[in-house]
Amino acid sequence: MKIALLGLQQSGKKTLFSLLTGRDIPEHRNEGESLEGVAQIRDPRVDVLTEMASPEKTKYAENKVVLCPDMTEGTGKREWLDAARRCDLLCLVVRDFASESVYHPSGSVDAARDRRTLETELLLADLELIEKRLERLAKEKRRGLTPGQQKEEEVLLTCRDAVENEKRVSTLGFGEEELAAIRSLNLVTLMPILWILNVEEDRVGTTDPSAEDVFLISALIEKEIMGIEEPEERSEYLSALGLDSSGLDRLNAAAYDALGLMSFYTMGKDEVRAWTIRKGSPAPAAGGKIHSDIERGFIRVEVIKYDDLVATGSEAAAKAQGKALLKGKDYIMEDGDICHFRFNV
Repeated sequence: MKIALLGLQQSGKKTLFSLLTGRDIPEHRNEGESLEGVAQIRDPRVDVLTEMASPEKTKYAENKVVLCPDMTEGTGKREWLDAARRCDLLCLVVRDFASESVYHPSGSVDAARDRRTLETELLLADLELIEKRLERLAKEKRRGLTPGQQKEEEVLLTCRDAVENEKRVSTLGFGEEELAAIRSLNLVTLMPILWILNVEEDRVGTTDPSAEDVFLISALIEKEIMGIEEPEERSEYLSALGLDSSGLDRLNAAAYDALGLMSFYTMGKDEVRAWTIRKGSPAPAAGGKIHSDIERGFIRVEVIKYDDLVATGSEAAAKAQGKALLKGKDYIMEDGDICHFRFNV
Protein backbone atom coordinates (compact mmCIF):
# COMPACT_ATOMS: atom_id res chain seq x y z
CA MET A 1 0.00 0.00 0.00
CA LYS A 2 1.25 3.45 -0.89
CA ILE A 3 0.52 6.79 0.77
CA ALA A 4 0.81 10.01 -1.22
CA LEU A 5 2.13 12.97 0.77
CA LEU A 6 0.79 16.13 -0.85
CA GLY A 7 0.55 19.84 -0.12
CA LEU A 8 1.44 23.38 -1.06
CA GLN A 9 4.97 24.74 -0.78
CA GLN A 10 6.25 25.28 2.78
CA SER A 11 3.50 23.13 4.31
CA GLY A 12 6.00 20.83 6.05
CA LYS A 13 5.43 17.73 3.93
CA LYS A 14 9.14 17.34 3.09
CA THR A 15 10.05 17.42 6.77
CA LEU A 16 7.36 14.87 7.57
CA PHE A 17 8.53 12.63 4.73
CA SER A 18 12.11 12.68 6.01
CA LEU A 19 11.01 12.00 9.59
CA LEU A 20 8.68 9.18 8.57
CA THR A 21 11.06 7.40 6.21
CA GLY A 22 14.53 8.44 7.38
CA ARG A 23 15.30 9.63 3.82
CA ASP A 24 16.93 12.99 3.23
CA ILE A 25 15.59 15.19 0.45
CA PRO A 26 18.25 15.46 -2.29
CA GLU A 27 19.70 18.94 -2.47
CA HIS A 28 19.25 19.11 -6.24
CA ARG A 29 15.90 17.34 -6.52
CA ASN A 30 14.09 18.06 -9.78
CA GLU A 31 10.96 20.20 -9.46
CA GLY A 32 8.58 17.52 -10.75
CA GLU A 33 10.29 14.54 -9.14
CA SER A 34 8.59 12.31 -6.57
CA LEU A 35 10.45 10.39 -3.86
CA GLU A 36 9.57 7.09 -2.20
CA GLY A 37 10.43 5.76 1.22
CA VAL A 38 9.28 3.22 3.80
CA ALA A 39 7.82 4.14 7.18
CA GLN A 40 7.73 1.53 9.93
CA ILE A 41 4.53 1.41 11.97
CA ARG A 42 5.70 1.33 15.55
CA ASP A 43 3.29 -1.15 17.12
CA PRO A 44 3.34 -1.62 20.92
CA ARG A 45 1.95 -5.13 20.47
CA VAL A 46 5.00 -6.11 18.42
CA ASP A 47 7.20 -4.83 21.25
CA VAL A 48 5.32 -6.94 23.82
CA LEU A 49 5.53 -10.07 21.65
CA THR A 50 9.24 -9.45 21.11
CA GLU A 51 9.82 -9.23 24.85
CA MET A 52 7.97 -12.53 25.30
CA ALA A 53 9.65 -14.48 22.50
CA SER A 54 13.16 -12.92 22.47
CA PRO A 55 13.41 -13.57 18.70
CA GLU A 56 16.46 -13.18 16.50
CA LYS A 57 14.70 -10.37 14.64
CA THR A 58 11.58 -8.22 14.80
CA LYS A 59 9.68 -6.78 11.85
CA TYR A 60 6.99 -4.12 12.07
CA ALA A 61 4.30 -3.47 9.48
CA GLU A 62 5.22 -0.76 6.98
CA ASN A 63 3.69 2.03 4.97
CA LYS A 64 5.21 3.06 1.65
CA VAL A 65 5.27 6.86 1.49
CA VAL A 66 5.49 8.86 -1.74
CA LEU A 67 6.51 12.52 -1.52
CA CYS A 68 4.74 14.11 -4.48
CA PRO A 69 5.77 17.36 -6.23
CA ASP A 70 4.29 20.58 -4.82
CA MET A 71 0.67 21.38 -5.56
CA THR A 72 0.13 24.90 -6.90
CA GLU A 73 -2.97 27.02 -7.24
CA GLY A 74 -4.36 28.12 -10.58
CA THR A 75 -1.33 27.29 -12.75
CA GLY A 76 -2.71 24.18 -14.40
CA LYS A 77 0.61 22.44 -13.62
CA ARG A 78 -0.04 19.07 -11.98
CA GLU A 79 3.26 17.24 -11.75
CA TRP A 80 1.94 15.77 -8.50
CA LEU A 81 -0.95 13.98 -10.19
CA ASP A 82 0.74 10.94 -11.76
CA ALA A 83 2.51 10.03 -8.52
CA ALA A 84 -0.64 10.54 -6.44
CA ARG A 85 -2.82 8.45 -8.73
CA ARG A 86 -0.53 5.44 -8.25
CA CYS A 87 -1.13 5.53 -4.48
CA ASP A 88 -3.89 4.16 -2.26
CA LEU A 89 -4.32 7.05 0.19
CA LEU A 90 -3.90 10.81 -0.09
CA CYS A 91 -2.35 12.54 2.93
CA LEU A 92 -2.78 16.25 2.33
CA VAL A 93 -0.56 18.45 4.50
CA VAL A 94 -1.92 21.90 5.38
CA ARG A 95 0.18 24.49 7.15
CA ASP A 96 -1.37 25.93 10.29
CA PHE A 97 1.63 27.48 12.04
CA ALA A 98 3.12 30.96 11.83
CA SER A 99 6.82 31.55 11.37
CA GLU A 100 8.69 34.64 10.22
CA SER A 101 11.51 32.45 8.95
CA VAL A 102 9.24 30.26 6.76
CA TYR A 103 7.40 32.13 4.03
CA HIS A 104 3.93 31.16 2.81
CA PRO A 105 3.34 31.12 -0.98
CA SER A 106 0.01 32.97 -0.49
CA GLY A 107 1.52 35.59 1.78
CA SER A 108 -0.31 34.58 4.96
CA VAL A 109 -1.21 31.49 6.97
CA ASP A 110 -4.84 30.44 6.52
CA ALA A 111 -5.44 26.70 6.90
CA ALA A 112 -9.10 26.83 5.83
CA ARG A 113 -8.19 28.70 2.65
CA ASP A 114 -5.35 26.30 1.84
CA ARG A 115 -7.57 23.28 2.38
CA ARG A 116 -10.11 24.72 -0.06
CA THR A 117 -7.29 25.31 -2.54
CA LEU A 118 -6.13 21.70 -2.32
CA GLU A 119 -9.68 20.37 -2.59
CA THR A 120 -10.20 22.51 -5.70
CA GLU A 121 -7.00 21.23 -7.29
CA LEU A 122 -8.13 17.64 -6.75
CA LEU A 123 -11.50 18.37 -8.33
CA LEU A 124 -9.97 20.18 -11.30
CA ALA A 125 -7.53 17.35 -11.92
CA ASP A 126 -10.38 14.84 -12.07
CA LEU A 127 -12.60 17.12 -14.15
CA GLU A 128 -9.87 17.45 -16.76
CA LEU A 129 -9.40 13.69 -16.88
CA ILE A 130 -13.14 12.98 -17.06
CA GLU A 131 -13.69 15.47 -19.89
CA LYS A 132 -10.79 14.05 -21.92
CA ARG A 133 -12.18 10.54 -21.58
CA LEU A 134 -15.70 11.68 -22.51
CA GLU A 135 -14.31 13.41 -25.61
CA ARG A 136 -12.63 10.18 -26.69
CA LEU A 137 -15.81 8.18 -26.11
CA ALA A 138 -17.76 10.73 -28.16
CA LYS A 139 -15.41 10.11 -31.12
CA GLU A 140 -15.71 6.36 -30.71
CA LYS A 141 -19.51 6.63 -30.80
CA ARG A 142 -19.31 6.94 -34.57
CA ARG A 143 -18.29 3.29 -34.77
CA GLY A 144 -20.62 2.31 -31.95
CA LEU A 145 -19.83 1.89 -28.25
CA THR A 146 -19.56 -1.49 -26.57
CA PRO A 147 -21.85 -2.15 -23.58
CA GLY A 148 -18.82 -1.55 -21.34
CA GLN A 149 -18.10 1.81 -22.95
CA GLN A 150 -21.76 2.79 -22.70
CA LYS A 151 -21.67 2.06 -18.97
CA GLU A 152 -18.42 4.00 -18.63
CA GLU A 153 -19.92 7.04 -20.37
CA GLU A 154 -22.99 6.91 -18.15
CA VAL A 155 -20.90 6.78 -14.98
CA LEU A 156 -18.51 9.51 -16.20
CA LEU A 157 -21.40 11.88 -16.91
CA THR A 158 -22.55 11.39 -13.32
CA CYS A 159 -18.99 12.01 -12.11
CA ARG A 160 -18.64 15.17 -14.17
CA ASP A 161 -21.87 16.58 -12.79
CA ALA A 162 -20.71 15.90 -9.24
CA VAL A 163 -17.22 17.33 -9.68
CA GLU A 164 -18.57 20.47 -11.36
CA ASN A 165 -20.69 20.92 -8.24
CA GLU A 166 -17.61 20.53 -6.03
CA LYS A 167 -18.46 17.04 -4.85
CA ARG A 168 -15.87 14.29 -4.64
CA VAL A 169 -16.58 11.14 -6.64
CA SER A 170 -16.24 9.11 -3.44
CA THR A 171 -19.47 10.72 -2.14
CA LEU A 172 -21.61 9.25 -4.96
CA GLY A 173 -22.06 5.83 -3.39
CA PHE A 174 -21.17 3.85 -6.50
CA GLY A 175 -21.54 0.09 -6.49
CA GLU A 176 -18.96 -2.35 -7.84
CA GLU A 177 -20.32 -2.16 -11.40
CA GLU A 178 -19.95 1.63 -11.55
CA LEU A 179 -16.53 1.55 -9.92
CA ALA A 180 -15.32 -1.09 -12.36
CA ALA A 181 -16.37 1.12 -15.28
CA ILE A 182 -14.07 3.98 -14.21
CA ARG A 183 -11.37 2.19 -12.22
CA SER A 184 -8.71 2.57 -14.94
CA LEU A 185 -8.87 6.37 -14.64
CA ASN A 186 -7.63 6.34 -11.02
CA LEU A 187 -9.64 9.44 -10.09
CA VAL A 188 -8.07 11.18 -7.10
CA THR A 189 -11.41 12.29 -5.62
CA LEU A 190 -12.36 8.63 -5.41
CA MET A 191 -9.40 7.90 -3.11
CA PRO A 192 -9.54 8.03 0.71
CA ILE A 193 -8.09 11.22 2.20
CA LEU A 194 -6.40 12.02 5.49
CA TRP A 195 -5.91 15.73 6.14
CA ILE A 196 -2.79 16.61 8.15
CA LEU A 197 -2.66 19.98 9.89
CA ASN A 198 0.93 21.01 10.63
CA VAL A 199 0.25 23.08 13.75
CA GLU A 200 1.89 25.26 16.40
CA GLU A 201 3.62 23.40 19.24
CA ASP A 202 0.93 24.32 21.80
CA ARG A 203 -1.72 22.45 19.78
CA VAL A 204 0.13 19.13 19.85
CA GLY A 205 -2.03 16.46 21.43
CA THR A 206 -5.29 18.32 20.76
CA THR A 207 -7.93 17.40 18.20
CA ASP A 208 -9.65 19.34 15.44
CA PRO A 209 -13.41 19.32 16.09
CA SER A 210 -14.18 20.31 12.48
CA ALA A 211 -13.75 16.83 10.97
CA GLU A 212 -12.94 13.23 11.79
CA ASP A 213 -10.44 12.92 8.94
CA VAL A 214 -8.13 15.69 10.25
CA PHE A 215 -4.90 14.75 11.98
CA LEU A 216 -2.88 17.35 13.95
CA ILE A 217 0.89 17.18 14.09
CA SER A 218 3.81 19.56 14.64
CA ALA A 219 6.71 18.78 12.33
CA LEU A 220 8.96 20.93 14.54
CA ILE A 221 8.09 18.95 17.68
CA GLU A 222 8.45 15.64 15.83
CA LYS A 223 11.92 16.69 14.72
CA GLU A 224 12.85 17.37 18.34
CA ILE A 225 11.42 14.00 19.44
CA MET A 226 13.39 12.15 16.77
CA GLY A 227 16.54 13.90 17.99
CA ILE A 228 16.23 12.28 21.43
CA GLU A 229 18.08 8.97 21.25
CA GLU A 230 17.50 7.66 24.80
CA PRO A 231 14.08 5.89 24.98
CA GLU A 232 13.52 6.91 28.60
CA GLU A 233 14.31 10.55 27.89
CA ARG A 234 12.08 10.49 24.82
CA SER A 235 9.24 8.99 26.88
CA GLU A 236 9.62 11.72 29.51
CA TYR A 237 9.51 14.39 26.79
CA LEU A 238 6.33 12.90 25.32
CA SER A 239 4.75 12.74 28.78
CA ALA A 240 5.54 16.42 29.31
CA LEU A 241 3.61 17.12 26.10
CA GLY A 242 0.69 15.01 27.31
CA LEU A 243 1.35 12.28 24.72
CA ASP A 244 1.86 8.53 25.01
CA SER A 245 3.40 8.18 21.53
CA SER A 246 4.91 10.41 18.88
CA GLY A 247 2.81 12.11 16.23
CA LEU A 248 4.65 10.17 13.55
CA ASP A 249 3.63 6.85 15.11
CA ARG A 250 0.04 8.01 15.45
CA LEU A 251 0.02 9.37 11.89
CA ASN A 252 1.33 6.08 10.54
CA ALA A 253 -1.36 4.19 12.45
CA ALA A 254 -4.07 6.62 11.29
CA ALA A 255 -3.02 6.15 7.65
CA TYR A 256 -3.02 2.38 8.15
CA ASP A 257 -6.55 2.53 9.53
CA ALA A 258 -7.76 4.90 6.79
CA LEU A 259 -6.69 2.30 4.22
CA GLY A 260 -8.90 -0.29 5.91
CA LEU A 261 -5.89 -2.33 7.04
CA MET A 262 -5.09 -4.28 10.18
CA SER A 263 -2.32 -6.49 11.52
CA PHE A 264 -2.01 -10.10 12.57
CA TYR A 265 1.17 -11.55 14.06
CA THR A 266 3.46 -14.53 13.94
CA MET A 267 5.92 -15.16 16.73
CA GLY A 268 8.75 -17.57 17.35
CA LYS A 269 12.42 -17.74 18.27
CA ASP A 270 13.46 -16.76 14.76
CA GLU A 271 11.11 -13.80 14.25
CA VAL A 272 8.24 -11.75 15.61
CA ARG A 273 6.44 -10.07 12.75
CA ALA A 274 3.37 -7.96 12.02
CA TRP A 275 1.59 -8.83 8.76
CA THR A 276 -0.69 -6.44 6.92
CA ILE A 277 -4.10 -7.53 5.64
CA ARG A 278 -7.37 -5.83 4.77
CA LYS A 279 -10.09 -5.85 7.40
CA GLY A 280 -12.49 -8.69 6.69
CA SER A 281 -9.86 -10.99 5.16
CA PRO A 282 -10.42 -14.77 5.56
CA ALA A 283 -7.73 -16.91 7.14
CA PRO A 284 -6.37 -18.46 3.90
CA ALA A 285 -5.82 -14.99 2.38
CA ALA A 286 -3.95 -13.94 5.52
CA GLY A 287 -1.75 -17.01 5.25
CA GLY A 288 -1.06 -16.08 1.65
CA LYS A 289 0.60 -12.89 2.87
CA ILE A 290 3.25 -15.09 4.47
CA HIS A 291 3.62 -17.49 1.53
CA SER A 292 1.41 -18.40 -1.41
CA ASP A 293 1.77 -22.09 -0.48
CA ILE A 294 -0.05 -21.44 2.81
CA GLU A 295 -3.09 -20.05 1.02
CA ARG A 296 -3.03 -22.77 -1.63
CA GLY A 297 -2.67 -25.66 0.83
CA PHE A 298 -4.49 -24.12 3.81
CA ILE A 299 -5.80 -26.65 6.34
CA ARG A 300 -6.49 -24.55 9.44
CA VAL A 301 -5.01 -21.84 11.60
CA GLU A 302 -4.31 -21.80 15.32
CA VAL A 303 -5.26 -18.41 16.74
CA ILE A 304 -4.49 -16.83 20.09
CA LYS A 305 -6.02 -13.44 20.78
CA TYR A 306 -3.46 -10.82 21.77
CA ASP A 307 -5.23 -9.95 25.04
CA ASP A 308 -5.43 -13.64 25.99
CA LEU A 309 -1.72 -14.09 25.34
CA VAL A 310 -0.83 -11.08 27.49
CA ALA A 311 -3.18 -12.21 30.26
CA THR A 312 -1.76 -15.75 30.37
CA GLY A 313 1.86 -14.68 29.91
CA SER A 314 3.01 -17.10 27.21
CA GLU A 315 1.87 -19.21 24.28
CA ALA A 316 2.24 -22.39 26.34
CA ALA A 317 0.09 -20.97 29.14
CA ALA A 318 -2.51 -19.74 26.65
CA LYS A 319 -2.76 -23.22 25.11
CA ALA A 320 -2.95 -24.87 28.53
CA GLN A 321 -5.90 -22.62 29.40
CA GLY A 322 -7.71 -23.38 26.15
CA LYS A 323 -7.10 -19.99 24.61
CA ALA A 324 -5.57 -21.37 21.39
CA LEU A 325 -8.43 -21.80 18.93
CA LEU A 326 -8.36 -23.85 15.72
CA LYS A 327 -10.11 -22.07 12.86
CA GLY A 328 -10.96 -23.16 9.32
CA LYS A 329 -11.17 -21.55 5.89
CA ASP A 330 -14.23 -19.48 6.76
CA TYR A 331 -12.62 -17.76 9.73
CA ILE A 332 -12.48 -13.97 9.30
CA MET A 333 -9.27 -12.59 10.74
CA GLU A 334 -9.39 -10.10 13.60
CA ASP A 335 -6.94 -7.35 14.42
CA GLY A 336 -4.27 -8.63 16.79
CA ASP A 337 -4.63 -12.34 16.06
CA ILE A 338 -1.45 -14.32 16.75
CA CYS A 339 -1.35 -17.17 14.26
CA HIS A 340 0.24 -20.51 13.43
CA PHE A 341 -0.91 -21.75 10.03
CA ARG A 342 -1.18 -25.42 9.10
CA PHE A 343 -1.05 -26.29 5.42
CA ASN A 344 -0.09 -29.01 2.97
CA VAL A 345 0.95 -28.68 -0.68
